Amino acid sequence: MAKIIGIGNALVDILVHLDDEKLLQELCLPKGGMTLIDEDGLARIREIVGALNSTCATGGSASNTIHALSVMGDATGFVGAVGDDDMGLFFAEQMKARGTRAVLRRLPTQATGIATTFITPDGERTFATYLGAAAHVRAEGLKAMIADNPEAEILHVEGYLVQDHDLILDILTIAREAGLAVSYDLASWNIVEADHDFITTLVRDYVDIVFANEEEAAAFSRQRDPEVALRLLAAAADTAVVKIGARGALGMRGGEQAAVAGRRLTPTDTTAAGDFFAAGFLHGRVCGASLERCLDLGNRLASEVIQVYGTELPAERIRQAIAD
Repeated sequence: MAKIIGIGNALVDILVHLDDEKLLQELCLPKGGMTLIDEDGLARIREIVGALNSTCATGGSASNTIHALSVMGDATGFVGAVGDDDMGLFFAEQMKARGTRAVLRRLPTQATGIATTFITPDGERTFATYLGAAAHVRAEGLKAMIADNPEAEILHVEGYLVQDHDLILDILTIAREAGLAVSYDLASWNIVEADHDFITTLVRDYVDIVFANEEEAAAFSRQRDPEVALRLLAAAADTAVVKIGARGALGMRGGEQAAVAGRRLTPTDTTAAGDFFAAGFLHGRVCGASLERCLDLGNRLASEVIQVYGTELPAERIRQAIAD
């Protein structure tokens, strides 16, 4: 039975390696952010990407977190929507291979969502996301997942879903009524800035565990100091985490505060670093670990995934990272 359920955009990542940032500027993509594109935008990017070095992998923030949790041996579930196409089949098969119970809405009239991920020489990733079928995930899928998994403890929600206010409110209400702890990843600083008041209300009224990187925490709290931002996040949610890159991570839970040092590595690709951090932290949480240990596990997984391109971190490296 799934103990940790993820809900979010079921995407396939197309990873593109850039020699500089000129293409980001040409496409008007804010570096390090996530920008939604339409079919015309996807067609333009495909035309450009066709001449560049690229690879394919499963993606989506919550999906990445569930992927890592399943490899660590946690019982997982995922709710999303895909097209009735080759990309959708690829996504579903990967979920099954990892042992994740999936409720995937299949849409014959929509293409599976694609996140084109541009990786600059400094390892930073910038997303141009065509949601396609992923935008049609429904709260009913979560109801079905919970009904089949009454022992579920945590619902992990990716912040990108906030762009559909009614959907995310339905999801969080269902989770609350089912007695699940809600884990919420703020997802992207530009998303937080664009919908600040609504997101603040969500975190305050529905969220138990909130994850933010330094930029997202600043956008939420409107404070640049990560420790100040952490306190403001913790005033809204029971548990708050602020990831501060190579310097490590900070956390607060109730009156408890903890910090862990980072690992000074030169990143190959920061794609899914936050997603894998959330996986390590939530793994610790369901195992009853201390706040400091949860932060450490998150930091370990994030440090591993930034040393590879995309999210295809070998299972043995994931297991080794949490065993040390």
